[in-house]
Amino acid sequence: MTPAVSLRALAIDDEPLALRVLAEHARHVPGLALTTTTDPVRGLLQAQGGSVDLVFLDIQMAKLTGLQFLQLLRGQCPVILTTAYAQYALDGYEYAVADYLLKPVSFERFLRAVRRVPAPANVVAPANGPACLFVKTEHRLVRVNYADIWHIEGGRDYATVVTGTEKILTLTSLSKLAQSLPQPRFLRVHKSYIVALDKITAVERQRIYTGRAVIPIGETYQAEFARVVGS
Repeated sequence: MTPAVSLRALAIDDEPLALRVLAEHARHVPGLALTTTTDPVRGLLQAQGGSVDLVFLDIQMAKLTGLQFLQLLRGQCPVILTTAYAQYALDGYEYAVADYLLKPVSFERFLRAVRRVPAPANVVAPANGPACLFVKTEHRLVRVNYADIWHIEGGRDYATVVTGTEKILTLTSLSKLAQSLPQPRFLRVHKSYIVALDKITAVERQRIYTGRAVIPIGETYQAEFARVVGS
């Protein structure tokens, strides 16, 4: 019986051999459906159109480099970089990539990278549900798109919503915001922090890295965090 597809992935690389390696790895991962293309422009249109949940992206391509691709994609879906050049890793993490694979990519490392990516149901709003929330600031209600939120930091009676471009000080408590956010797309990981799972780039020693902040994982939240991310 063929397993149901739970993650639609697209691999983009101008080297056909590299694509064949990824395709072979993907065949052994239940629920992962991988298509490939050597045309980064066509791949960008697919990713922007919402037809894929994850992109494996080479960095050095003639028509459109991986970093140019990331600038245009603007975080619309998770990206795992694949390259033969380790020096590009820091550039990629500026765009909050989900992981960084160094060629030649082993199956074990490929599988570990895929498992770091939340399932689509965990990272997008329901089809008929809201894609944003409205937060109360001192003088007005401000709309914040879920996709723009990186993390939320709580104070005593207020919370600060951190997006890719600004920090919004709200008059709403962290606990109340937690009740309004779709779960587990957003997860409370500390008494003072909620994090967007699709913005996590790495986890190390009870610290979460998002590309914009280093967020501690509180002791009472560790088990739930491990359950959700599958670590």
